[in-house]
Amino acid sequence: MQIILLDKVVNLGNLGEIVKVKDGYARNFLIPSGRARRATETAIKEFEVRRAELEKAAAEKLAAAQAQGEKLAGTAIKLSQKAGVDGRLFGSVTNYDIAEELTKNGYAVAKAQVRMPTGPIKVVGDSTVSVALHTDVVVDITVSVYGETA
Repeated sequence: MQIILLDKVVNLGNLGEIVKVKDGYARNFLIPSGRARRATETAIKEFEVRRAELEKAAAEKLAAAQAQGEKLAGTAIKLSQKAGVDGRLFGSVTNYDIAEELTKNGYAVAKAQVRMPTGPIKVVGDSTVSVALHTDVVVDITVSVYGETA
């Protein structure tokens, strides 16, 4: 299916590009989330009329994400979890826990924006985690996990 991208999509294209994707990906994800539209003649004409408006909105989103990224860069958060004597946690620290702690500290971060390259944190200590605020803005933060004895 041919679609017009209404927003930048990672590994697919930028705003305004006409790309061919699988039907299910377009119908079930891109079109319902408002990131794309079917590439019909009328849709292409309507997009050309609205192109400046969409580019301005995309630039505003990027500027807001960059401003938040500058505040968030280098942030360190501290979490405590129950741990054994060897430093292994009786569970793990997930992206939900990190997003919740960042929200408590005044940063509006969703769970899906927290990227954990090595998976959930399962040991006591410091770890580096990425927060993707925008497709072009990725910030690293430090997560310090402290162990509580049971």
